[in-house]
Order: sequence, then structure tokens, then C-alpha cells
Amino acid sequence: MIETIRTVAIVGFILVGLFFTLVSATGVIRLPDVYSRAHTASQADTLGAGFALAGVALALGFSTTSFKTVLLLFFIFITNPTAAHAIARAADEEGIKPWTTDDDRTDADLYEEAMADE
Repeated sequence: MIETIRTVAIVGFILVGLFFTLVSATGVIRLPDVYSRAHTASQADTLGAGFALAGVALALGFSTTSFKTVLLLFFIFITNPTAAHAIARAADEEGIKPWTTDDDRTDADLYEEAMADE
């Protein structure tokens, strides 16, 4: 019984980690500027890696390798947001402006205008 619960938890953690990783990849591809891309890369990717590593640590049980996996998890939780902050700050210092719209045009309207300019 306990082994079944453990297996379900492992699979659940891995699937949730996979979901957040896919959301992060989609966000990096689809979002319009460096600031929003850095945000999705740091937030969703950190969650994805965190859940996946939690599943791996649970699968390994109590061992030295599991302890190293948990240390890697904490390392990722610290470095991913720090790297995203550094990227956003560098973009700001280079003068890159965030993508915004100040009018009532929709994304479809903006896309049509961009395609007409090409």
C-alpha cells in the first residue's frame, strides 16, 4: 500500500514538473520581450525543475544521491531567479523597453500591422 502511494507521488511530481517545464518553454517562445521571457523562464522553469527533482529524490529514497538531488534543488531555486534578474537588469541598462500597448488595439491588430510593414 505504501509503495503504491510512493509510486503515485513520484509519477505525480514528475508530471507536474513536466507540465511547468512545457509552460516555461512555451512562454519563452511565445512572449514578446526579454522581460516577460525572463520571468517565465525563472518562475515556471524553477517550478518544473523543482517538482521533477523532488520526484527523483523521492524515487531514490534515503541515500547520499537523494541528498545531492535536494542540494541541486536548492541551488536551482536560488540561481534561476537570480539569473533572470541579472538578464532583466542588463536589458534595462541597455535601454531595452518593455513591450506595451497604450491603445485599444488587440494582439491580432498589432500582428496584422507588423505583417503589413514587412
